[in-house]
Amino acid sequence: MKLIDFSVTNFRSITKAHKVSLSQTTILIGRNNEGKSNLLKSLDIAMTTLQQHAISERRGGVYLGSRRYARKDDSHYFWERDFPITLQDRKSNTQTIFRLEFLLTSKEIDLFRKEIKSRLNGSLPIEIRVGKDDKPSIRVVEKRGAGGAALNAKSGQIADFIGKNITFNYIPAVRTDQEAMEVVRVMLMQRMRKLEANRDYKVALETIRKIQEPVLKELGEQIKEPLQEFLPGIKNVDVAIPDDSRRSSFRNEFEIIIDDGTPTSLFFKGDGVKSLAALGLLKNRGSSVGASIIAIEEPESHLHPAAIHQLNEVIMALGENNQVVLTTHNPLFVDRTDIKSNIIVNSGKAVPARNIGQIRDLLGIKASDNLVNASYVLVVEGGDDVISLKAILSAESEIIKKAINSHLLVIDEIGGASNLSYKLTLLSNSLCVYHTFLDNDESGRAAYDKAESDGIISNKKNTFVTCNGARNTEFEDCLNLDLYRNKIIEEFGVDLSQPAFRCNKKWSERVKSAFLNDGKRWSDAVESKVKYVVANAVKAVPKNALNEHKRNSIDALIASVEELLS
Repeated sequence: MKLIDFSVTNFRSITKAHKVSLSQTTILIGRNNEGKSNLLKSLDIAMTTLQQHAISERRGGVYLGSRRYARKDDSHYFWERDFPITLQDRKSNTQTIFRLEFLLTSKEIDLFRKEIKSRLNGSLPIEIRVGKDDKPSIRVVEKRGAGGAALNAKSGQIADFIGKNITFNYIPAVRTDQEAMEVVRVMLMQRMRKLEANRDYKVALETIRKIQEPVLKELGEQIKEPLQEFLPGIKNVDVAIPDDSRRSSFRNEFEIIIDDGTPTSLFFKGDGVKSLAALGLLKNRGSSVGASIIAIEEPESHLHPAAIHQLNEVIMALGENNQVVLTTHNPLFVDRTDIKSNIIVNSGKAVPARNIGQIRDLLGIKASDNLVNASYVLVVEGGDDVISLKAILSAESEIIKKAINSHLLVIDEIGGASNLSYKLTLLSNSLCVYHTFLDNDESGRAAYDKAESDGIISNKKNTFVTCNGARNTEFEDCLNLDLYRNKIIEEFGVDLSQPAFRCNKKWSERVKSAFLNDGKRWSDAVESKVKYVVANAVKAVPKNALNEHKRNSIDALIASVEELLS
């Protein structure tokens, strides 16, 4: 089960419907006071409301109510706090509306039909409305007729079904010591709950219940005797500990000791450490339910910049097995591979980003900030090299892959070897550690010699492309021809398996010979297009991209970059 769509109307600063389409990892981006945090909080309240509705169903329809929690628990709806203050004098339309759309697997559809006795087409859209009495009404949206009425009558069962198949966790931008520990407490309780399926644990709880029973019975008798003197109609008094309370008491009390030289309770650590502890409890957890959603507000809060890179790795790992929704001001968390998963919250709307430039403008950053914020930079000659090497290095090295994904390492182009000295001077001034990867041709060697004379490069900081002792070589000489041969035929009508391509010249000169031999036009623009086609072929299948007999310089580059990162 996945949550694929979420919207809210009339909640705190949100007066019009904010609708968000959710992917595996969704990033809410926006300036201050545009509604990011309230949007994430509304998701927390909607999911908590579903869970409480499910509990009330299991307890025979007795709704626990938001008022029991609202003043001490921000995860429950409280009309006086959560309905927009500017609209509270209205005579009508005084409800907050949450809408959640879940997508079920075929197995879950069959299970839904079995448990709820109703059919679905795979989508389960739920609407939650809460008014002044703080009591939610829950219905299935767009299910009309008698079938819809029957289904809505089972809202408690449906909420229970969702609750059993999705785990939801909310981690706020921790502001106080009490809130920080509450985050950790909730995470730990969820992990401890797994014990309750253990047979030995159940037996132990039953043993405790039997030992407690005579004491509770004795207490009941002690209460009954004085009561009967004044109220003779009383026949019996029972003192009982509900099974739910007995179980929760064993997972509610805890202490976490952090030993960083001096063993200290987590309670006395900083808020950043407490937030990381909560995320650590979520990472790599096992789950018996079908899906998991984790909502994180401003994960960068309270953390040193160096720790943010590590945190980003943790969040990316969470995104592999959980749906993650987070708010941020930090460009490090922006998803550069799936632009639409970045949701821009601005001027009363929440819409997918169209391009990376739009995100940069909103966050007020320059394109160069990506390099300034990176710790390490691999400098290459062209944009096609960036595409190919990002794919190949990520496929060949887990260390480099993590560094690229967390933006600790950036692969940056210089737009031609002649720009090398200028680029390295900028990086040096920005305190970036860099390594260069250059074509071993006249322009590459000349650029290296100039940078070396300027004192900004050395043999250790550079890797030249080398292939079988050829004097002039470039990156594409290291690639497997079979990987891109058909793409060149489809795009340009030239087969590079011809004799004109098989010589000891560098790759671009060999491609030029093949094109001219087949009567095709050749120019700098054509060369750029050919390299781009090859780069995208490498990106599609990076594991098979390298020629086994010509990959020595790539392997040397991988070793150098891994050493740099270590």
